[in-house]
Amino acid sequence: MSTSTINSTIVIRTGQGLTIAGTRITLYTIMDHLKAEWPAHLIRDWFNLSNQQIQGVLDYIHAHPKKVEDEYQQVLQKAEETERYWREYNREHFAKIAAMPYPPEQEEMRAKLRARKMTWTEH
Repeated sequence: MSTSTINSTIVIRTGQGLTIAGTRITLYTIMDHLKAEWPAHLIRDWFNLSNQQIQGVLDYIHAHPKKVEDEYQQVLQKAEETERYWREYNREHFAKIAAMPYPPEQEEMRAKLRARKMTWTEH
């Protein structure tokens, strides 16, 4: 079996993108670790991959560097956009929650907490 045949059975395209066959691990996750200068054997162990799987992934990345790097950059950009969206959404959401009045039944408890905080800050 040639290397390209092995690669095509190890690296497949799924809805998540380039993925290690039989796993949910994407090549982009492996790329994160490679760019962080993890050695291949640690990546293999961390993700519980076989020697054949990690070698197939490395061979695939080596055989298609531009394609993998371009997709990796797209994934990073999408992740940044998603993070930005949720950070802004949560900021607005938590601001709305903070502006809501407290239920009247909590007022006695909150008054006790305020009084206790005042004694703590005086010390």
